[in-house]
Parts: sequence; structure tokens; C-alpha cells
Amino acid sequence: MPSWGILDQLLFVVLPYLVFFIFFYVTIQRYRQTGFTYSSLSSQFLENKQHFWGLVPFHYGILAVLTGHLIAFLFPRELLLWNSVPIRLYILEISALVFALLTLVGLISAILRRAEVPKVRRVTTVADWIVYGQLLFQVISGIYIAIFHPWGSAWFAGAVTPYLRSLLLFNPQIDYISALPLMAKLHFVSAFLLIGFFPFTRLVHILVVPNPYLWRRTQVVRWYRAPGRPVS
Repeated sequence: MPSWGILDQLLFVVLPYLVFFIFFYVTIQRYRQTGFTYSSLSSQFLENKQHFWGLVPFHYGILAVLTGHLIAFLFPRELLLWNSVPIRLYILEISALVFALLTLVGLISAILRRAEVPKVRRVTTVADWIVYGQLLFQVISGIYIAIFHPWGSAWFAGAVTPYLRSLLLFNPQIDYISALPLMAKLHFVSAFLLIGFFPFTRLVHILVVPNPYLWRRTQVVRWYRAPGRPVS
């Protein structure tokens, strides 16, 4: 076995099963015991302008990027057939990069809002900062891969999809990804860690809310407090 073999086994065989066990177990337990915490705990009522310019670009960008990953996983042959025409490959790659950059702009705006707005910073937890750090690395590493290791849609369909499917069949085949660039491997490991940390955060609202606020009309939120209690 090559020198990197043991590390690859740990990162791409042991780690995925561990984080998915944590994901399902903690998610189910949290929903059963404290279902009221399945909320994004929105701070929109504390500050809305920066919230809009951060969260809306981030959500639209990340949904487009994740949809692209899902298509590559579900329909690899069709995607490779699409990419067989150069102009279509260029359009797909450029579009993915644009949405990734949109995600990055929205994420940075959301992070700055959390740091700069006192009321929002006061309700931001350590878990929130950890998630922001994970998301920031995930997005930046994805953009790096798109620029310096192009045609990701093709090699994702040809290498990553078979690997992920082998995990689902409980017959992990890391040969598919063992030769991929270091940044690509770090991108995958970061994704696994984010999935493992997911059930401990406010991200769980994704599982129970269809996110209609992406297209709903503006709503007025009123914050009630006990008489005589000052607003901090």
C-alpha cells in the first residue's frame, strides 16, 4: 500500500461513515427531544439591509452550485455527453464559477454583518462562527479548483460519482479519488466535516423548511417585549 494509503483510508472511508452516522443519529435525536430548535433563528428583525445583500445572493448561489453537484451525481453519463460539445462544457463551467462567486460574495457579506452589527453579533454563537469558517473554506476551495483544476463537472462525473456511489453500496473504492489534486481532497474532507457538524447548528432548518423566503413577499416582523424591559 502506498504511503498515502492509510491516510486516504481514514479520510475517505472511515470519516464519511462516521460523519453520516453522527448526522443521522444527532439529527433524529435533536428533532425528537428539542424539535423547537429546528429553526434558522433568523436575525432579520435585528437588521435587514445587510441581511438581504448577504443571505439572498448566498442562498441563490449555493442552491445552484449544489444542484450542479447533484446532477453530476445522479446523471453522470448524461453530463459527460453534454460536455462532449466544447461550447456546452464552457458554458457549464463558467456558469458554475459565476454562481460560486455569487455564493462567496453573499457569504462574506453575511460574515461581515455578523461581526459588525452589535445586535447580530450578540446573538451569534461559537457554532455559527465554526459553520461560517467551514462554508468559507468550502466555497474558496471550490473556486480554486474551478480555476486551477478546470473541467470539474467532467472529472466529478467520471471519478467522484463512482466513489460516492461505492460508499452508498458499502463497498468504498478510493482508487477513483486517490490521484486527485490535494485541494480537491481537502474540499471533500471539508464537506464531510461540515455534514458531521450540521446537526449541531441552525442549518438543520434546511431539513424542515422549503425556504419560501427566497421568493415570498416582504413581511413585517414585530418584536414584543415585557412592559418596562429596556431593549438591548
